[in-house]
Amino acid sequence: MSSFLQILTVFMKPRTPQPESRDIFKQSLAEMINLKHPLVKLGNTINWDVIIEQFGIYFVSDRGRPALSPRLVAGLLYLQHAYDCSDEEIVNTWIESPYVQYFTGETYFQTQAPMDSSSLTRWRKRIGEEGVELLLQVTIEAGTKLGMLRASSFNRIIVDTTVMPKAIAHPTDSRLLERSREYLVKFADKHNLSLRQNYNREAPRLALMAGRYAHAKQYRRMRKANKLLKTRVGRVMRDVQRQLDTLPEHHQLEGRNLLFLVNRILTQQKQDKNKLYAFHAPEVSCIAKGKARTPYEFGCKVTVATTLNEGFIVGMRSMPGNPYDGHTLAETVEQVSILTDRMPHTVIVDRGYKGAAVEGVRILRSGQKRGLTKRLKSMIDRRSAIEPTIGHMKTEGRLARNPLKGELGDALHAVLCGAGHNIRLLMKKLRLLWVKICSTFVEMFFGFDCEFHAI
Repeated sequence: MSSFLQILTVFMKPRTPQPESRDIFKQSLAEMINLKHPLVKLGNTINWDVIIEQFGIYFVSDRGRPALSPRLVAGLLYLQHAYDCSDEEIVNTWIESPYVQYFTGETYFQTQAPMDSSSLTRWRKRIGEEGVELLLQVTIEAGTKLGMLRASSFNRIIVDTTVMPKAIAHPTDSRLLERSREYLVKFADKHNLSLRQNYNREAPRLALMAGRYAHAKQYRRMRKANKLLKTRVGRVMRDVQRQLDTLPEHHQLEGRNLLFLVNRILTQQKQDKNKLYAFHAPEVSCIAKGKARTPYEFGCKVTVATTLNEGFIVGMRSMPGNPYDGHTLAETVEQVSILTDRMPHTVIVDRGYKGAAVEGVRILRSGQKRGLTKRLKSMIDRRSAIEPTIGHMKTEGRLARNPLKGELGDALHAVLCGAGHNIRLLMKKLRLLWVKICSTFVEMFFGFDCEFHAI
């Protein structure tokens, strides 16, 4: 079925935008809404033509049902990560809000959903990393167009790393062993393999008791329950392994992948590196950032690059495998140079980047004391400004939990979180600009002294 869907996606050409011709029986969105709304102004500022042209290369044929408008998909992805919405929530918001519809290129108010929420999943896979980086680049261009960024803003950047947690349950030995047994039993039932015993009654009870023993700090009993559970899982695994050769070749491959993951669960030790923490997300790493509240986080390391003064995201990339921070700096600088079309000459980092070096780029590190002027010291002090930016992306955006699957999902989600943060900054700029204009108008014509405060 998946191959059939792939064939269909090749032959679908995106829909052309709605014509601007006047319909006397309908009221246009421009007549219904406030044209000074930040979302309206932002929709008129973003260069949608670049997105439509770039996304159009994924459709090379005129056959098949027309695909969705690239502006519609790009607009939904922008607002989804700006407002922290799921796929279902952003589609429902589109139906309810005329401002969202205007932002995505609609001429008249629509009462039906433009697509199923699952279409966003297919679009993300279709555009890939290049497509989401284009969305981030367009927000940077919009910031330059609105005067938030200057050419000199890209010369000095702040770089830091954070953890993007994955949508997995907290890993425990008992739960992983029980999940291994469940997957093996389901595979055996699906392919009519006979098992001496499936332990459907005993194994869940053992996993439950192991959790209770751990809560009560009865670790000897916990280890005994986990050992017995591991024995039961090993029995089921060997039964499946002995009968695997009787299956067709494509089913054998599926079985070998499953047995490989189960064997990793059974053989991994407490202090091992590259442990398996979730069956549906084997790419998850255990990352320790030294936080008191969450000493260990399970997900993917993400590198973040912002401008020094504006806090605008100019680079964001996932780094699978939990690499050393200093080893990620070169890739981050390369991404920034591609998205901004300008090579930064100064990068400010924290102490975790000790020993990192990039050719042609000056590295300023926290705690550095030699050879610093007063201006350079102030730039180093400014490095901590990236921390609230990361915090906003986790609390207001979707960086706090990644629901997308695989390493590709990590890469797409990280960049989209950066684009969503830039969208919030752009809307804030437009909102405050309108407030300032109104206050100036009141002062000029009515004589009231209006104080302007940035919210």
